[in-house]
Amino acid sequence: MYIIVIGGGRVGYYLTKALLSEGHEVVIIEKDAGVCKIINDELGGVCIRGDGCEAATLAEQGTSRADILIAVTGDDEDNLVACQVAKYRFNVVRTIARIRNPQNEIVFRKLGIDITVDSTNVILEHIKGELPTYPLTHLKDLGEVGLEIVEIRILPNSKAVGKKVKELPLPPGSRLSLIIHQSQKPHIPSADTTIRDGDRIIAITTPEQEEALRTVLSST
Repeated sequence: MYIIVIGGGRVGYYLTKALLSEGHEVVIIEKDAGVCKIINDELGGVCIRGDGCEAATLAEQGTSRADILIAVTGDDEDNLVACQVAKYRFNVVRTIARIRNPQNEIVFRKLGIDITVDSTNVILEHIKGELPTYPLTHLKDLGEVGLEIVEIRILPNSKAVGKKVKELPLPPGSRLSLIIHQSQKPHIPSADTTIRDGDRIIAITTPEQEEALRTVLSST
């Protein structure tokens, strides 16, 4: 695949190094000449000095044939602009933007960015996963189809304990896809499956119904 990386900081450097090791064709576009030189000395001429937000710079690097553009500068606005120019001027199918302010995620999605990576939320979700009293963890955001995959832990005092799946008032668009219990192999639940204390449930839902699903499975 041909992949363009905007921003040659630590994230861009290590991302490019990993992509090159997998055999991809990669170009980094970086504003800072000094950073560009360091990258080229270490990775072999993959860095182009320029502004990844400018259409002329992207055109020179053949962005119209790129499979993916990944913007990982330290500036959310630059990442948004670079992705938008790539997507709407050069018809790049997949754009990925790093965001530093979690509040920008919704805006980026509304403006057509395919995937956003928010380091704050990534760390937060890992922390939540380690908290025994926090029942819901985000596993995967399927933004292109308006769904998300979550894991919900059934706490001992949950009202769902002892009920069959068919007895649960699941919100519209929500489905329990897998149940993991420490004493059994993971299994796909049926309507007659009974929810037990300690179950870990993998569910598909919509962002709008997430809170309702959490309430059904974890309220006390």
